[in-house]
Amino acid sequence: MSIVSIQNKSGTPKYKQIVTSIENAIADGIIKKGDKLPSINSIRDKHEVSRDTVLSAFNELKIRGIVQSIAGKGYYVSSESVNVNQKVFLLFDELNAFKEDLYSSFLNALGDNIHVDIFFHHFNHDLFNKLIYDNIGNYNYYVIMPANLKNTNLAIEKLPVDKVCILDQTHEELAAYSAIYQNFESDIFNNLNKGIQLIRNYKKLVLIFAENKQPQGMLRGFKRFVSENSLNSEIIDSARDRVPKEGEIYIIPDDRNLIRIIKKIKDGKLRLGKTIGIISYNDTMLKEIVEGGITTISTDFTKMGERLAQMIVNKEQGRIENPNNLILRKSL
Repeated sequence: MSIVSIQNKSGTPKYKQIVTSIENAIADGIIKKGDKLPSINSIRDKHEVSRDTVLSAFNELKIRGIVQSIAGKGYYVSSESVNVNQKVFLLFDELNAFKEDLYSSFLNALGDNIHVDIFFHHFNHDLFNKLIYDNIGNYNYYVIMPANLKNTNLAIEKLPVDKVCILDQTHEELAAYSAIYQNFESDIFNNLNKGIQLIRNYKKLVLIFAENKQPQGMLRGFKRFVSENSLNSEIIDSARDRVPKEGEIYIIPDDRNLIRIIKKIKDGKLRLGKTIGIISYNDTMLKEIVEGGITTISTDFTKMGERLAQMIVNKEQGRIENPNNLILRKSL
C-alpha cells in the first residue's frame, strides 16, 4: 500500500499533500522511526509530479526533524513527533547559571510545537564553523551566540539572513542580522557611573578581563569610565596569582575568578564592602546570598529568552538591546 496520496483537483499544493500523507502514515503507525521512505523518483513517477515537488516535501519534513537523508541510500523516518512545526538551532558559547535561565525562559515561551537543539562552541572558532556548516538547511531558525570570536560572519552568511538571530554579543559585520544583544560598552560605563559615589571610597579599580572570552566593548567602557573620572585602575587577565589589597575594587565578569577573589579576601581577613569591594557580572540567586550579597551589573536573561521566543513565534525581524542594570549589595 502506498503511503503517499495526491488528489489532482484538491486546492492543497501537491508538495503539502505529500507532507500530510507521510505525517498521517507515521501517526497511524504504518511507518515508524528508522523506516525508509519511498524514493523521490518512485513518488514522482507514480503520481506524475515533478522531482522538485517531491524534494520540497522531503525538505520540509527534514527541516522539522521528521525525516533525515542518508547519502546514497535515501530518506528515512528520524522522528515520530509529527506535531513539530518548527525546528530551532541554538548555539551557545558555554552553559552557566544565567544562560540556563535564558534557555529555560526561551523554551517555556516557545510552546509545544517548536523543537530546539542546543549546541556549544566553547569559544573554539573551528568548532563554531563546523557546527554551523554541518547544520545548514536542517533548521527553520538559527539562534547564534558568537561571543568574541572573530570572522563569524564567514560561516553565518551561509545561512538565510531572515532565519538568523544573533544573541548576547554582536559585531559590526553582523549588522544585517536580527539580534537581541547587550551593549557592553555603554552598560559598564553607565552602571559604574551609577555607583561612582561608592566607588570613590576606594583607591583602585581592578578589572579581571580574559581577552579570549570577554567582550571588547566591556574593556572599552571600563577604560572610558576610569579616564573620564580620573580613577586609578588596573587590568589583569586572571585572579589566580592576585593577592587582593585594601582599597581595591574588583570588577569580575566570570564566576570562577569571583570565587577566587572571595576566597582570597577571606584568607586575608579583609572586610568585603568595607576595605575592599567587588562588582560581579550577571546576577544569580547565589549572588544575592554570598557574603551578604554581591553587587552585580546584569542584564535580564529571563527577559532575553522570552523576547527571543516572541521573535521566532511571530517571525519578527529587528535588533533589540536588552536592558542592563546595576544591582547594589553589600560587596560595594
